[in-house]
Amino acid sequence: MQIDQLNHYQKKLAYEMDSWDLSVALKQDENVVVVDGRSAEAYELEHISGAISLCHKDINVHATENLDKSVVYVCYCDGIGCNGSTKTAMKLLTLGFQVKELIGGLDWWKRDGHSTSGVEGRAATGESCGC
Repeated sequence: MQIDQLNHYQKKLAYEMDSWDLSVALKQDENVVVVDGRSAEAYELEHISGAISLCHKDINVHATENLDKSVVYVCYCDGIGCNGSTKTAMKLLTLGFQVKELIGGLDWWKRDGHSTSGVEGRAATGESCGC
């Protein structure tokens, strides 16, 4: 029984990343690219500093043809109540990219005190995330 549980946690860590681990990976210039899977409008309002905008609804072979398949793409959306990061990760994975999902998305990133970029004083929440 413990082996099954251990396998579960190992698999979970292989596919997910929290905001602390992502911040360390970025500071250490690890081979990761942060992907905002929300709408372009939501990205413009606020996003993780350095993230690229790639709305999950627009992901296809042509939209990703200039992306490097040797890096790990860490996907996020608004937060725990949004599945845009899962949709982004799934679509990139089906196109042959290495992916992880950021636990808690933009919400937990900010709660942990990490920086964001975008239009100051306005945050993308609720329906405006475009997911």
